[in-house]
Amino acid sequence: MAFSIRLTEEERNLAESYAKLHSVSLGEAFKQALFEKIEDEYDVAVAEEAYKEYVDGGRKSYPIADVWKESDL
Repeated sequence: MAFSIRLTEEERNLAESYAKLHSVSLGEAFKQALFEKIEDEYDVAVAEEAYKEYVDGGRKSYPIADVWKESDL
């Protein structure tokens, strides 16, 4: 699938500089950025769901400093 996006001159220059810096084509730079963003948002959603299950399960967390103190570390 191919598509086009409109960029200002400044946006295009920035995107081209980024692509050149990472030795990839402009299209590849956009593709990588898109999928990194999708992965980041997915990771956040999974983490939030895991935390909700943790809290809803009645579990409680403690500061690591308290654990170290109890363990004489």
